[in-house]
Amino acid sequence: MLAIVRWLLPSLLPAALLAAVVHRTDARREPAWLVVTTFVLGSVAALVALVVTSRAASLTGLDVRVSLAGEKGALVFLFFVMAPVQEAGKVAAAWPAFLSKHFDEPYDGVVYASASALGFAAVENGFILHAHPTGAIWLARTLLSLPAHVFFACLWGYALGRAKHGKARIPLFPVAFVATIAAHGLYTHFVYGRGPGALLGVTPLLALMGFVAWLLGRDLQSRGDRPSRHSSWASGSRLSRLSAATQPPSLSAVRSALRRADEPVKVGWVLLGSLVTIGAMIVGLAGGVLGARLLGIDLSTVDEHDIGAAAPVLLLGVGLLASFPTSGWLIARAAGVRTLLEPALACVLALAITLVALGLAAPFTVVFALALSPIAWVLACFGAWMGRETT
Repeated sequence: MLAIVRWLLPSLLPAALLAAVVHRTDARREPAWLVVTTFVLGSVAALVALVVTSRAASLTGLDVRVSLAGEKGALVFLFFVMAPVQEAGKVAAAWPAFLSKHFDEPYDGVVYASASALGFAAVENGFILHAHPTGAIWLARTLLSLPAHVFFACLWGYALGRAKHGKARIPLFPVAFVATIAAHGLYTHFVYGRGPGALLGVTPLLALMGFVAWLLGRDLQSRGDRPSRHSSWASGSRLSRLSAATQPPSLSAVRSALRRADEPVKVGWVLLGSLVTIGAMIVGLAGGVLGARLLGIDLSTVDEHDIGAAAPVLLLGVGLLASFPTSGWLIARAAGVRTLLEPALACVLALAITLVALGLAAPFTVVFALALSPIAWVLACFGAWMGRETT
C-alpha cells in the first residue's frame, strides 16, 4: 500500500496544480473543459512519448543515463530523441486549443501550454516512480522535473501566443521550439542523466526559469486585455508608485536596450569587456575557493554521485555567478553606454572563449558550462542595466 501511495501521490500533484489553475481562471476567458481536455491530451502524449523513446532506446542502445550510454551517447539521445519527442507531444496536445475560438488573447498560449505540460508530467512521473519504488532521490528528480516541464512548455506557448495575435518579422515559434529542446536536453541531463550530486546544479536553473516565466507572462498580459493584478491599485497611491519603481524592466524595454542605438557599437569595449568578464570569473572562482578554505571544506572530495560530497561546489558556483553582474556593471559604467549591447556581447564572447578552453582542457565540464551560460548572460545584462547611462 505504501509503495502505491509513494508513486501515486506525486503523480497526482500536476492534477492538483491544474485544478488550482482552473479554479482561478475566468471561465469566460478559458473554458474549464478545454483546459482539462488539454491536460488529458498531454497525458496521452506522454504515453506515446514513453513508447517512442523506449523503442528508440532499445533499437539504438542509447540511454539518458551517462552510466549506461556514456557522455556522448546520453547527450545524443537527449537532444535528438527524448527532448524533441516530448516537446512535440506537448505541442500536439495543446494544438486543438490553439486552433479553437477560445484562444483569443496572447496569454492563452501559456495557459494551454501549461495544461499540456502538467498532463505530460503527471503520466511521466507516475511511470518513473512506479519503475523505481525505493529511493528518495527519485522523488526529488520527479519533483524537480515538474516545474521544468511547465517552463519548457511556456517558452513555445509564449511564441504561440505571440504568433496568434501578432505579426513578427521572424517567426518566433520555430526559434522557441529549438531553444526549448536545447534547454530540455540540458536540464534532463542533470536531473536524470548524471549522479545525484548533479541535482545541485539545477537550483540556479530553477530560479532563472521562474524569473523568465514571470517576465514572459507579464509581457503577454501587456499585449492582451487581461488586467494585471496591480491594475486595481490607485494609480496615484504611494504603494503603486513604489511597486512601479521596484518592478524589473519589461521585455520590450530589454529588447530595446539590446538593439543598437543611434551610435555604432563600441567594438573596443566589447573586446575589453570580455577580458573584464573573464577576469571577474577568475576572481569569483578564487573567492569561492577562499570561502571553502575559510569554512574548512575540502573541494577535492567533490563527487557528483553523492549529494553531500557535491554540495561544496555550490560555493564555487556562487562565486562564479556573482562575477557576471559585477562585470556587466563595470563595463556599462566604464563605456558610458545607454544600451546593453556592449556588455551583452562582451559576456557572450567571454563565455565562448571559456567554453572553447574547457573543451580543450576538460571536455566533461562543457555541459555544465553550457547550462550555466544563460544564467550568466542574464546576470551580466542585469548588472549592465543597473550601471548603464540613463540620460
